[in-house]
Amino acid sequence: MPAGCRLSSLIVYLWIWIPLTCSLPSCGEHACTPGPPVLLVPGDLGNQLEAKLDKPSVVHYMCSKKTDYYFTLWLNLELLLPLVIDCWIDNIRLVYNTTTRTTASPEGVDVRVPGFGQTYPLEYLDPSKRSVGTYFFALVQSMVDWGYTRDANVRGAPYDWRKAPNENMEYFEALQKLVETMYETYMSPVVLIAHSMGNLYTLYFLNHQTQAWKDKYIHSFVALGAPWGGVSKTMRVLASGDNNRIPVISSLRIRDQQRSAVTTSWLLPYGNTWSNDKVFVRTPKANYTLQDYERFYNDIGFPEGWIMRKETEGLISSLTPPGVAVHCLYGTEVDTPDSFHYDTFPDKDPDTTYGPGDGTVNIESALQCQKWIGKQKQAVSLVALPGNEHIAMLTNLTTISYIKKVLLGV
Repeated sequence: MPAGCRLSSLIVYLWIWIPLTCSLPSCGEHACTPGPPVLLVPGDLGNQLEAKLDKPSVVHYMCSKKTDYYFTLWLNLELLLPLVIDCWIDNIRLVYNTTTRTTASPEGVDVRVPGFGQTYPLEYLDPSKRSVGTYFFALVQSMVDWGYTRDANVRGAPYDWRKAPNENMEYFEALQKLVETMYETYMSPVVLIAHSMGNLYTLYFLNHQTQAWKDKYIHSFVALGAPWGGVSKTMRVLASGDNNRIPVISSLRIRDQQRSAVTTSWLLPYGNTWSNDKVFVRTPKANYTLQDYERFYNDIGFPEGWIMRKETEGLISSLTPPGVAVHCLYGTEVDTPDSFHYDTFPDKDPDTTYGPGDGTVNIESALQCQKWIGKQKQAVSLVALPGNEHIAMLTNLTTISYIKKVLLGV
């Protein structure tokens, strides 16, 4: 063959081969992945919980006192029906020890988090897979369509979202091991994708790793709907309860359970985001700002909440940069609770004043990740999602397309 022909053939061969090699899966010693492996961290209420009972007493005759098996505690819609919901509240609530500053389930209630390392407990909150419980399913299914495999190169890291990070240290140990295992399996750093409060958990986790560890094991951190500076809505949750738009639940009925979750107090607005004179709650007798939390807790009849807040406030309030590449996606242009006016405080629903955000996270809080620009060597990208509601952003095509670009470069 003439040299010119051989050269032409080589050029054609390289032209075909080079693009293909660029899109080949990343392979470790034993496994391949179309892009970096992915670990999902859910938000508040964002994964299933199970319980087993052996209780000395129950709140009324319809409640089970003992079970021989673990059953779904969250989310099981049948447990949220009238009368039965009292049993559910008594089982899912936490008891706070003001001496040890820790929580525990009521006597005879054993709560566990199912499926650590798997995606099912956060794809559907309701194991029956009814649409009301759909959470991470659309995103996971999209990744499967791109060539990922559930419970292999895309995995979930569920946790007990009732508790703040200071009470979940075993979780963080397991999370670190899972990241390292995924890296070793695929020989590729891991992408962390978190939603809502899961971003605060992820930030806490990354802040407690060495930079050398993060440089080796973490590809990037995709933060969806992060409440970096807390949310105004928490004031209402603590005062008069919030049924999370589940119509069969009374806000006042569920209030005690919501107060018992330490993460509720953890999500109160922070001084890293709002000014000290910002009024979040107005009542006939008093107004409440960031500086009035102790009085607020006393006035709603929940003084132990102030201890919870003091114990957890410093966990991530400094907003120390995570030390990894960050993609901060946040919803905008959705009416979001900003402040509340009570005629009867705290046992009646308030009038709500709205501001910008995603319906849950105020825009002021969502934008706090921009403070990391220039404070870490890794890139920090902010992406606004106009009209995207807090949960709906997980199924939004813009969100999914952006994540695809992070993972696959396309």
